[in-house]
Formats: sequence, structure tokens, C-alpha cells
Amino acid sequence: MGSRNNTNVPDFILMGLTDSEEIRWVLFMLFLLIYLITVFGNAGMILIIHLDLHLHTPMYFFLSHLSFLDLSYSTVITPKTLENLLTSNKYISFMGCFTQLSFFFFLAATEFFFLSSMAYDRYVAICNPLNYPLVMSMKVCRALITGSYVIGFTESLINIIFMSTLHFCKSNIIYHFFCDIFPILALSCTDTHDTEIMIFILSSLNVMVSLITISVSYGSILSTILKINSTSGKRKAFSTCASHLLGVTIFYATTIFTYLKPKNSYVMGKDQVASVFYTMVIPMLNPLIYSLRNKEVKNALIRVMHKREGSRQF
Repeated sequence: MGSRNNTNVPDFILMGLTDSEEIRWVLFMLFLLIYLITVFGNAGMILIIHLDLHLHTPMYFFLSHLSFLDLSYSTVITPKTLENLLTSNKYISFMGCFTQLSFFFFLAATEFFFLSSMAYDRYVAICNPLNYPLVMSMKVCRALITGSYVIGFTESLINIIFMSTLHFCKSNIIYHFFCDIFPILALSCTDTHDTEIMIFILSSLNVMVSLITISVSYGSILSTILKINSTSGKRKAFSTCASHLLGVTIFYATTIFTYLKPKNSYVMGKDQVASVFYTMVIPMLNPLIYSLRNKEVKNALIRVMHKREGSRQF
């Protein structure tokens, strides 16, 4: 994480989203509600997928890990944000700030490759259904998940190593509600050019590789669906992909808007709003998108509830 001798700043001050007392209370209640829905929604998805044998398939294996990732992602950011909104304590230690940043890097990079793996899974299921059990075996699924975590951890480690070489000797005020990349770079009293280049390269590779995988997968899926003669068959094929495509669109749009641009184009108000979306709103929306639009998840929830009611009667 870097030596404390690299900085004269013992801690940072997170300025948050607003100075208004009234707005802070409104945001606190809103973010608390979002976080509670995120926790219960994602934990519920993981539990349902674990308990219902009908959902022990590659698609839901990936979805359970996505729920775990979203739950972790939100927990890295939201509790500290809620504390800052509720109290006057806006301080975060130097080590705490870089720990938050490292987990943020890790979870964000991992999610890109999770979404790519889920797109590939849908491609095989629709475009090559006869070989689906062979191609998407549990061994392959575990390899894709493990690879995503390893790549995410490696990219996070590289970014943090570059970030930890920076010196902070003047202001310690971060104009954001969490320890994000550009607001921290703005505080450095040393040249950040190499760090910015490395972060941009790794972020671009993440987006390009995963976006190409998703685009090719869904391009092939669309071509296959259009060849289906049955209207009900087309509708069923579209429904299995629509949820994933909606989640992907929101995640990519907000992250590309925020990070794939020069540091000097950072605009505090607009970028903070975008940050709220990908750190809080998207982790909340994913379980809602995948459950409300998915009959299999609804049926699994009913089966799990019936099992619990049956066990209580005995």
C-alpha cells in the first residue's frame, strides 16, 4: 500500500455530496433504503439459488457470484457514506482510504469479466444449445469465475502500487463521497502522469475486452433469434437475455462516462451523480432486474417458501 513516509497527510476529509443539513438527511434516508434493498436483494438471490436445485445451472451460478460481488461492492462504499451523512465525522484514514480504493478497483474490474462470462453463457445456451452442457460444464464455469477474480485482483494491485507512489503534502480534502481515483489524483503534489496512463490503459483494456465479448455474443444471439420461426420461441429467447443486457447497459454507460476520460475533464457534480449509480443504484437494481423479469427465480422463491412452510408443520 506504500509507506506512510510518502505523505504528510495522516488522513483525508470526504466532503460528500452536499453541505446542506436538510439534503444530507434526505440523502441519508435514500441511501439507507437503497443499501437495505441491496443487502436483502442480493443476499436473497444467493440464498434462493443455493437452496433450489432447479437453479443449480451455469446461468444462476454466475448470477449468484454477481450478487455476491454487488453486495460486496456496495458495502465497500455505502456504510462510510452513510456515516458521513449522519455525523460530522468526515475523516477517513490514509490507509482506510487506500483500502477502500483497492477493493473498489478489485470489485469493479472483476464485475466487467463476470458480465462477459454471463454473456458468453447466454451465447452458448441460445446459439449452441446441444453442446451447452459440455461447453458450459461446472469446471469451465468455475474457471471463468476464478479467472475473473484473479484478473480483478491483479489489476487492483497494479493500480494501487502506482497510486501508492504518489506524495500528498498539501490539501487532504477529497471532493467526493468516497475515495475515488480522480479526486485523489488531484491532491497529489507529485507528477501523476504515469499513474494516469496506467489506470487509463487497464480501464480501457477492461472495457474493450469485456465489451467486445458481450457485443459479439449478443450479436450472434440476435442473429440466431431472428432465425427462429416460432413467435413464442423468439419471446422466450429474448426474455432470457433482456435482463442481463439491461444491467450491462447501465453499468457500462456510467463507468465509461466517469473513467474513460482525462483527469482534467472531471466535473464534480456530474461525476458524483454517475458514481452514485454504479456504486449504489446498480448493485440494488441487479437482483430486482434478474428476479422480477425471471419466472424461474419467482418459481424458485415459491418452492423455497413452500418447503419452509412444510418443514414448520412437521
